[in-house]
Amino acid sequence: MTLFERYLSIWVALCIIAGVVLGHLFPQFFHAIAAFEIAKVNLPVALLIWLMIIPMLMRIDFSALKEVGRHWRGIGVTLFVNWAVKPFSMALLGWIFIGGLFRDALPADQIDSYIAGLILLAAAPCTAMVFVWSSLTKGEPHFTLSQVALNDAIMIVAFAPLVGLLLGLSAITVPWDTLFLSVSLYIVAPVILAQIARRALLSSGDDVALNATLAKLSPLSLVALLATLVLLFGFQGEQIVKQPAIIAMLAVPILIQVYFNAGLAYALNRIAGEAHCVAGPSALIGASNFFELAVAAAISLFGFDSGAALATVVGVLIEVPVMLSVVWIVNRSKPWYERTAT
Repeated sequence: MTLFERYLSIWVALCIIAGVVLGHLFPQFFHAIAAFEIAKVNLPVALLIWLMIIPMLMRIDFSALKEVGRHWRGIGVTLFVNWAVKPFSMALLGWIFIGGLFRDALPADQIDSYIAGLILLAAAPCTAMVFVWSSLTKGEPHFTLSQVALNDAIMIVAFAPLVGLLLGLSAITVPWDTLFLSVSLYIVAPVILAQIARRALLSSGDDVALNATLAKLSPLSLVALLATLVLLFGFQGEQIVKQPAIIAMLAVPILIQVYFNAGLAYALNRIAGEAHCVAGPSALIGASNFFELAVAAAISLFGFDSGAALATVVGVLIEVPVMLSVVWIVNRSKPWYERTAT
């Protein structure tokens, strides 16, 4: 990790603060940026998200899927948590807290939208920051790479139907055309472009050109991430300043699902007899979210000022510090894990 990456949480915090302050002081400027959209897709946000995720997707070698068999138990656990537990547990927590316990303290016309944002946040497993989290736990790199590649392949076909199912269960009208447009724009197109670029760079027969290009693009990817945070929190700046209690209430189900799914994946890997270097990244992949896609989809489906967009932005707000806490727990519990696993 570079010095810049090592202190990413600090830069994220500063950009969040900057976005909130700027959004509160200059709301008309951010409203003007929000107006640049086609088919409900904001073009500045789309460009930043592409700059953010394409360099990260270029690191993914889909031929790594052949490595799945080496860590089949860890892969099975992570897939189970990512696709069979996390989206449904988040929907359940959203109904319990947002639709139930906190209902009277929230704007009545935004309840369903808040729940929709939480569902969008949980329906896509993280594909980018996972490499950082895995390296911090000394995770098995082939497992991490094969799991991310497999999740991306599944997400291309499963994200829209899964979100549609859960939104339908929440009695929220699903704009299928916009949902499929979001999937095409934020998953399919970047994956295809990243793989085309990857193959072109590897055509010389070695990975020197690829590594050199990724080294140059890595700062651009992080700058795009930080710029996206400034924009997103700028769009929501007024709401965040005016409604801090709502932010806290939305954070409750997100925090519970992160620790619940991380703990579940970690425990299931121990029961399955997987090594700690697999259990660590498995827990982190199971807990983290592809918040770039969630935010983009929420904005596309419900608009910048919607409760759904705010809920996904809250996910961004707590993503880095919460995942760093999971990394700390995984690292500190390694002696316990290896002792009980034998």
